[in-house]
Amino acid sequence: MSKVLLVEDEELNRVLVRAILARATDDVIREVELVEAGSLQRARDALTESPVDVILLDVNLPDGNGLSLAADLSTQPDRPQVIALTASVLPHERAAAMSAGCDAFLDKPYGAQDLLKILARHLAL
Repeated sequence: MSKVLLVEDEELNRVLVRAILARATDDVIREVELVEAGSLQRARDALTESPVDVILLDVNLPDGNGLSLAADLSTQPDRPQVIALTASVLPHERAAAMSAGCDAFLDKPYGAQDLLKILARHLAL
C-alpha cells in the first residue's frame, strides 16, 4: 500500500482530496493511505513518524512556505515524490517549486482527473 501525505491548511481542500481518492476507480489510487497535515510543522512531524511515497504540498502554509520542506527533502536519497499545489500560476513560482525539489506542479483549482492522473504517475515511480 502506498502512502500519500497531503499538506494543506484549508480544510475544504483536504475534504476535496479525500473525496476524490474515495471515488477513484484505479486500483493503485484506491489502495492509497492518506495522511493529512494542516501545517508545515505537522507535515514534518508526520514524516518523522513514517515515510511516505508522495507528498501533495500546498506552497502557502500558515507557518511557512511549503517549498522549504521540498528543499529539505531534495537531498535525501529515498525521498518521496513531491507535487506542489498552489493557486498561483506565475511562471517564476512554478520555477521556484521545481528548483526547490518538487517533481511536479498542480494548479489550484484542479479537477479530480488532474489530481488522479498526476498522483498515479508519481506513485508508479
